[in-house]
Amino acid sequence: MAYLQVRNRRWRLSPRQFTLLGAFLAPFILMTAYFIYRQMAPFGSSSLLTVDLGQQYIDFFAYMRRALLHDPSSIFYSFANGLGGEMLGTWAYYLLSPLNWILLLCPGASLTTGVFFLTVIKYGLAGLTFAWVLLKTTQQSGLKAITFATAYALMGWSIANQLNIMWLDAAYLLPLVFYGLYVLIHTGKWRTYVIWLAISLIVNYYMAYMICLFMILTFIYLAVDRYTNFRGFMAQVGRFAWTSITAGLLSAVILLPTWWSLSQSKAQYTVTTFKWKFEFFPPKMLAKFFLGAFNFDQMPDGTANLFIGAIALLGALFYFGDRKIALRTRITAGIITTFLALSLCFQPLDLLWHAGQFPVWYPYRFSFIVSFWLIWLAAQTLTNDFEPGWFAIALVTIIVVAGAAYVALNLKLFKFLQMNQVLLGMFFVVMALVLTTLPIKHHWIYPFLFFVIGVTEISANAFTSLNNISYVSQSEYGNYTNELQRLVNKVQKNDKGTYRMGKTFMRTKGDAFQTGFNGGGVFSSVLPKAVPTFYGNTGSPDGDGFVAYTNGTLVTDSLLNMKYYFQQKELSGALSGSSMLPAMSNKADLADYTKIGTDNWATTYKNPYALPLGYAASSQILSLKNKTADPAQYQANWLAALTGNSADSKLYTAQNFDQVTFANINQQTKITGAVLQKKNLLKPGSITLTMKPTTNDPYYLTFGSTVNPDNATFVLNGKTLNQYKTYRNTILVSVADHAKGKTVKLTITLKKGSLWLENFTLYSLNTNVFKSAVTRLQSQPWHLTKHSSRYFSGQITTTKAGEVLNTSIPYSQGWHATVNGKTTKTYKTIGMFTAVKLPKGKSTVTLSYWPPLLNLGLLISGLTLVVLTGGWWLIHRRH
Repeated sequence: MAYLQVRNRRWRLSPRQFTLLGAFLAPFILMTAYFIYRQMAPFGSSSLLTVDLGQQYIDFFAYMRRALLHDPSSIFYSFANGLGGEMLGTWAYYLLSPLNWILLLCPGASLTTGVFFLTVIKYGLAGLTFAWVLLKTTQQSGLKAITFATAYALMGWSIANQLNIMWLDAAYLLPLVFYGLYVLIHTGKWRTYVIWLAISLIVNYYMAYMICLFMILTFIYLAVDRYTNFRGFMAQVGRFAWTSITAGLLSAVILLPTWWSLSQSKAQYTVTTFKWKFEFFPPKMLAKFFLGAFNFDQMPDGTANLFIGAIALLGALFYFGDRKIALRTRITAGIITTFLALSLCFQPLDLLWHAGQFPVWYPYRFSFIVSFWLIWLAAQTLTNDFEPGWFAIALVTIIVVAGAAYVALNLKLFKFLQMNQVLLGMFFVVMALVLTTLPIKHHWIYPFLFFVIGVTEISANAFTSLNNISYVSQSEYGNYTNELQRLVNKVQKNDKGTYRMGKTFMRTKGDAFQTGFNGGGVFSSVLPKAVPTFYGNTGSPDGDGFVAYTNGTLVTDSLLNMKYYFQQKELSGALSGSSMLPAMSNKADLADYTKIGTDNWATTYKNPYALPLGYAASSQILSLKNKTADPAQYQANWLAALTGNSADSKLYTAQNFDQVTFANINQQTKITGAVLQKKNLLKPGSITLTMKPTTNDPYYLTFGSTVNPDNATFVLNGKTLNQYKTYRNTILVSVADHAKGKTVKLTITLKKGSLWLENFTLYSLNTNVFKSAVTRLQSQPWHLTKHSSRYFSGQITTTKAGEVLNTSIPYSQGWHATVNGKTTKTYKTIGMFTAVKLPKGKSTVTLSYWPPLLNLGLLISGLTLVVLTGGWWLIHRRH
């Protein structure tokens, strides 16, 4: 028996308590020890931040803390979300884990400490809930159950997707939903299944969708296993259907507004056609059963992470020959296993599990379900009375040897594997095979060896795999965050208004979430499609799930309410190149702004041309259609539609360079659209463009998507031209301002044999035309008297009939407007922003945001809860 000593009293643990405690502590302690060894904060100078956890999720966690503790109005809508966006979709995808409350205890740069404990606790909970299922549904207990639970908690999927921390909730929720369905099929009691399925749908609807698909397979398996007659089977089908639907109705409060959010974002990228093909040669999956079969290159497009350890793998194979289990049950399990295996390599099934969308990085995200299934099959078979026959042993041995031989003979196909890993894996297979087939299962040494062999292999896989991944240092994250927070706080202390802030440096596109300001960048899987379309039109980098406001011009800064700007200082001497504020854009036009502050690392500017959040504008903006792919002309057309002055559409003028010289590149008479070819491929090739501006106007270059840092290096006036490198549309780059009479030189050096100068054009901005247009728009502002993240109210006076209140608030059906107390329609301008028609004279205008479908979701979830509670009360009252 196991005991705990507390204040001289001995507390006896029952076998069940020992199993559950051990199942939680084993993965928890193993991963904690490893992270301490890797010096993860708070135990060293590193952190768990890597890839999306460091570039995306950590910013959402900071937002969550600020929203719950300081700004509840931003729970539904936040202007840190790009230029502004609804947040329920973000909460549903990233932030509804009940464990996230731990993060409330970790302010600022210590947020990495919260991530540490969040991660190891989720590992522990996965082991705990799996052990619970084993105790309830199999004959496993004690050290053997702890071994299986550890294999599940530290399966290859968990290790590979540890950085996708919000998905780890699925690992501990899946066993509970599975157990609920098991109870439903065996006893007819529905509460456990309904409650845990509803919780799963609320905590993370994306992974819960995969769990729902698996529950269909699980129901088939359990229903066949319990089959007595057709009538009873149909009753089971009905019970499964209504309880599953009930769980969905209970979670409608989250699912419905999330569905609306997805309809504006991810759902617009759903694949409507697919190919009936295998995505790779299926046996290649076998390599992922070896320990340490993971590295960084597997994240974007690798095969499924299937490692579960030799004991569980052998147990799953032996299951199909276990005569203790009914033949029909084993056949059904075989069909389900085949279906799951095909799902890992056959495109239509892969798409089914991912809701019709090919994953962007992290393929085969549902493989945790495959691992759960295999380990659970193994746990049913590897009981103390398991005695495999020689035929079963021989067959399993042949299968394993054949698989290992295939991998070993084709090792060059698996860059994540070395021969020593294959040999070590076979060593554990031999140990596991001997252990599971020898008749010593009732001896005390058996569960001990079972635990030692199983947990050693599982731990070795976790440590080996994670050693292949690099992490963000605590200082890199903490120093940057603290400096940006100081800059933001100083501005916000002196200006309580509503405005946005830009910067020429960036750690992540979610910096605004991290430090609490209205920004212009975001990286989110629920980013509305209209947002990257707008960024692409205006000359800033965009992608399906991100936008980066790194290429603002005087025009976009003005129209988007970018009132303040931060620019990193150039360090010299020993500190050169070591700034903790990584430069991300060149912004010569800051010369037009007013310097208002400086510290050791950055300078703060105020934009005198920034328009307010709302102002009176011409109604022409309501009918403006995009008819150009040139971002400079797009900006000019946008401004002209707002002023109603067609002359403003001539805002930008194309310019020529004064001199162009070629080095090891064929001469070109026209630069825009030219294809530069090296004469000698073995020597460097470059082109140098020189100009001497005749005015102090700002100058901008357009770069097409091929003119990027992957294809060439760019040096402006002897210094690297900083530019965020991921863009798919033409961008605008600021190259000169207040440079009259000064020589401006740009050198482009090819990295490859050729370079297409796609959409490569030099423009000057007519400052006088720009200032005149902005002054007109500034003269009729929306004077806000009340404002929060989701509510704005103020007065505006128009001097002409037919004008509109034009805002830089992104359009959404959730925004509701009133003019002088009367509800009025909102309009979408340039496919992106919100406008309201105004009468002539003084008006009071309010805009308030409420998530679409949230009220309906509240009603459905509330009524479902009332019906369930009322039915339960009536039944118990009768008894």
